[in-house]
Amino acid sequence: MAGSAALLRHCPLLLPQNRQGTAYEGFVTAQGRDFHIRILLPMDFQLKNARIECSWHLKKILHGYQHILKQRLHSCLDLVSFMVELKTILEIALKNTQDLHLPRPPEYYSCLVRHLEMLGWNKVVYVDTGLATIKLKAEDSCGRQHLITLKLNAKYPSEPPDCLVDFPVQFAISWMPQNSLVDIYNQFLVALESLKEFWDAMDEIDEKTWVLEPENPTRSATKRRIAIGNNVSVNVEVDPRHPNMFPECYFLGADHVVNPLRVKLNGNIHLWDPEISLLQNLKDLLEIDFPPRAVLEKSDFAKDCGICYAYRLNGSAPDQVCDDPRCGQPFHQACLFEWLQGLPSSRQSFNVIFGECPYCNKVRKASDNDCNSFKKKTTTEFEVTIFPLNVGIKKRKTLNSHAFNASVFN
Repeated sequence: MAGSAALLRHCPLLLPQNRQGTAYEGFVTAQGRDFHIRILLPMDFQLKNARIECSWHLKKILHGYQHILKQRLHSCLDLVSFMVELKTILEIALKNTQDLHLPRPPEYYSCLVRHLEMLGWNKVVYVDTGLATIKLKAEDSCGRQHLITLKLNAKYPSEPPDCLVDFPVQFAISWMPQNSLVDIYNQFLVALESLKEFWDAMDEIDEKTWVLEPENPTRSATKRRIAIGNNVSVNVEVDPRHPNMFPECYFLGADHVVNPLRVKLNGNIHLWDPEISLLQNLKDLLEIDFPPRAVLEKSDFAKDCGICYAYRLNGSAPDQVCDDPRCGQPFHQACLFEWLQGLPSSRQSFNVIFGECPYCNKVRKASDNDCNSFKKKTTTEFEVTIFPLNVGIKKRKTLNSHAFNASVFN
């Protein structure tokens, strides 16, 4: 109720369209103008999997800010905080759109061309026809290619341009009216080198292991879901400022497989050595070798969801596995939630739904000659938390999942 009141206070023209609170439609207001928008949330209310639809005019205004909006969808905790971020971004976009259409004095063009010549045209990837948007390329000390997009307003160089980069951390420039594009470029190079160790660690993971998610990681992505075995993986989140320190880890898979890995990780955590690579540290602590890319194919780990019969659902791979060793069927969280919600035999206690594994149930009914150990309990029971949607199997242990894409303005 408090969230609904806060949303009404910040966006009084955005109203819920159903009782579940998964669809909102109305208008977002910025600079005295109203823009039509529709927000569709998944059943688990995870913003990172939300879909945003809007008028063509708003889509055009926010065209250059879609990647920022996707980042905000991943980072915001609820719809209210995202709408506050959206309104802020929209205010900036409107201001820049107005500035882009302001007539620019001749001094603007002569100054900008002079700065580009000082920087070197070989570093320029793109310049729009109005000389208001510029993309520059740079190479770090390891040969990785990077881009920085500069959006200049009519008051350049008195005011700094907006800088858009694919970084896992915020990139803020130091600017004075006498500065030029050369100063921004040099600060960009310094920032690239400060993130060298982070990208080295992530590149080693990408090159030597099978990464299930994200499918095509960007330079700003700090998380990797690494395959350990069939339907078993570990999610690793690395601090870009301290990439050699122990990362946040959690496992996805059946308890009888995951629990020994947790024991090894906790028992060997004192062996973590910041002087060796992150991947080697994980191998040493878990006492395993990750399946190599040179020997195995990704299809060896990409088992389809047992409900929707697809591997990818809105960009997410199956992240929940039946704990019964005789089953081991993987599911998407969203699929499992909807399945259990629709079962007449499932039961609900507060915000948790309990139900049977779709595959175990079918197998046990079809096999009346199972051994006595399976006659006592013929199905594996799932319990699903409604909000936020987290799935545990057998035990009430939360197994968080992370989808790495968001559908924005499709």
